[in-house]
Amino acid sequence: MKASTAWTMLIAAGLIDVAWAVSMKLSQGYTRPGWTAASIVTLIAFVWLLGRALTALPVGSAYAVWTGIGAAGTVLLGAVVFGESITAMKLGGVGLIVAGIVVLRGAPA
Repeated sequence: MKASTAWTMLIAAGLIDVAWAVSMKLSQGYTRPGWTAASIVTLIAFVWLLGRALTALPVGSAYAVWTGIGAAGTVLLGAVVFGESITAMKLGGVGLIVAGIVVLRGAPA
């Protein structure tokens, strides 16, 4: 697999991780069947994509990027979907996470 394909899969896995976190919240403790099913499907999807990406990328960098995308995206979507507070400090933290992702993406394998 080409590195560019692996990075695309890794980014997709991170974005799906955000969808998983939101669907897990919306499932209300896995008591709502539709959101529970969505949570399970998104979990399977991001684990599969992450596993595929790891065949071509270093595990340390890939895992850090995946969790960074998931963390930053979930903070932002939590504010939009659930009205969670978003402060300058939180935005600064998200900015640092994004900066770390950019640095890891540009680092030599």
